[in-house]
Amino acid sequence: MRQSKANAQWQGDLRGGSGRMELGSGAYSGAFSFSTRFGSEAGTNPEELIGAALAGCFSMALANALSEAGHEPQLIETDAEVSFGSQDGGPAITGISLSVRGQVDGLDQAAFEKHAEETGRNCPVSKALNPEISVDARLVN
Repeated sequence: MRQSKANAQWQGDLRGGSGRMELGSGAYSGAFSFSTRFGSEAGTNPEELIGAALAGCFSMALANALSEAGHEPQLIETDAEVSFGSQDGGPAITGISLSVRGQVDGLDQAAFEKHAEETGRNCPVSKALNPEISVDARLVN
């Protein structure tokens, strides 16, 4: 079984402190802070990385599902929007919206939407996340 690793460090209190997140592969390393997470300061945050992970997993899984159904895609492009708000009296990811566009010859819009909806429920990262995940799928041939 494959295992992926990541690391995060935080120094100081919540509002004045700062941190750094790194992927075990070395492909990404970046700073984060209270202002990058809750404000408008440039930089990343855990929710953005979750969105990237879901968009990547979803795109790969949808390409696989379409290929297995005999419709190899030329392109799958997925945007993820992670909503961060309050739930049960504390901060929480309250939902994730995926917007996917695909170039797939020989497939109609309804079939593309069906594959996208199934993938939204079944890709490994979707299964790991608790919030409701919605998918808006558009075939762009």
